[in-house]
Amino acid sequence: MKIADLKDDSPTYRDAAATWILGHQERISTGRPYVRGDDLMVDAVIHVPCKYLEPTPGVGTNGNEPGVAAPVRCGVHRFRGRMRPVGPPSRNGQLPFRRGEEKTIVFYKGRQRALTLPLKRAAKRALPVMQDANPCVGAPCRTADNKHGAACCRDLSLDLAIPEPNERMELLLRARKSPYLCKVKRTDADTVECEVISACGYLELDGITCALHDRLLPNGRLAKPSICMEWPDLGPDDTGHPGCALL
Repeated sequence: MKIADLKDDSPTYRDAAATWILGHQERISTGRPYVRGDDLMVDAVIHVPCKYLEPTPGVGTNGNEPGVAAPVRCGVHRFRGRMRPVGPPSRNGQLPFRRGEEKTIVFYKGRQRALTLPLKRAAKRALPVMQDANPCVGAPCRTADNKHGAACCRDLSLDLAIPEPNERMELLLRARKSPYLCKVKRTDADTVECEVISACGYLELDGITCALHDRLLPNGRLAKPSICMEWPDLGPDDTGHPGCALL
């Protein structure tokens, strides 16, 4: 996956983009970011099953038991076999970027670090009507899998480095189960874009509150990635998430 452009993007933006992309780990697991040419990249596994994978009908199975291989078949080629349950990376109900109560893992000055992020001080003369409340609390927004709340924090577009003529990799992407991976399109000879539903690991257990909100990096900048606070440019065919409080 492409994180940022080393020529055109500032170090501050690259840190923010890396924190944002590496944070969405509900259905994506990543390695260590690296430089390739003029790009900051990261290798990733997208944990979305094939849309043609089906349970074998009429066959008794203990497939619901953890770790037990269940009979399955390919809905296209009719191949049959047994397969252990495969799902998203296990997080055990915990935020993946916490080290105890004090440390939070973010991308800072070019690498991932466990940092203590203090809260920003409130302005001394702030008006009550100007408090920075989260407008998304209670909003009925939803993603295409009909899960409600924090839609923008669970839905992201990715630029995948798949140079032509790697038709096999592109076809594998197009065969993933929608809507968890969808809208696959080639944008140029080197890049394929897709949309993945994969919740951000900085969401607190209520599924709405951001663990980085109003927290500061050691250089005084906000720890929350700038991309989280920038309203996307919606194209003529885009309507945004249904139920969005800001539309």
